[in-house]
Amino acid sequence: MTQLNVLGEELQPCSMDPLTGYYRTGCCENRGDDPGMHVVCCRVTDDFLEFSRRTGNDLSTPMPQYGFAGLRDGDQWCVCAARWQQAFEAGHACPVVLASTHLSALEHVSLDDLRAHALD
Repeated sequence: MTQLNVLGEELQPCSMDPLTGYYRTGCCENRGDDPGMHVVCCRVTDDFLEFSRRTGNDLSTPMPQYGFAGLRDGDQWCVCAARWQQAFEAGHACPVVLASTHLSALEHVSLDDLRAHALD
């Protein structure tokens, strides 16, 4: 089944290096069993990473036991829709790739807010 992005088109890959997505396919797909809804394709910034760390989700510290090298400014990553919305409301939202952001993100985030931070 084809996964759709927030533009109603076929979902495009977000990042193969680092390999992202809840299912580690490189896409921010939603199969219905991801409780965090990692569906917003972001180009993370130092500001966003620091905000995420301060609010309980450290994405920059390597965790080799999980094969996770840690994210750096400029990496693209599938972020939880609710986390992106939280960062947006706090003034720390990072840029997004609309073509790679799953349609289900719109359950938590408005398309206008995503467009205001779009790289594409």
